[in-house]
Amino acid sequence: MADINAIAKEFTDFYYTTFDSNRANLGPLYRETSMLTWEGTPIQSANAIVEKLTSLPFAKVQHKVTTLDAQPSNPAVASLIVSVTGLLVVDDSPNPLQFSQVFQLIPDGGSYYVYNDVFRLNYGE
Repeated sequence: MADINAIAKEFTDFYYTTFDSNRANLGPLYRETSMLTWEGTPIQSANAIVEKLTSLPFAKVQHKVTTLDAQPSNPAVASLIVSVTGLLVVDDSPNPLQFSQVFQLIPDGGSYYVYNDVFRLNYGE
């Protein structure tokens, strides 16, 4: 199997750079069977996911990845689980938000697509 940590890093670098510059361009990373759970709300299909991401109520965002972990998720297919934690700087706010996101990536040709995507903001008590 290819180096899953390198795949995870390459994927997350691309995903968050694309998200931060133009969320509408994330569509090709999803399929009709893909599911995003955004803050507990499930959303299925590439179009619905992109619609959700582009309708988020901020003009500018920057993801700063703090941790990145990857594991193989199926011995028969070179799929992987990627877990990310980090900070979100929204509209140049001086108070970044903490987030966690988990992706399940499925091989597709020479690349991967997002089958599952779970996003949560992490609030301190």
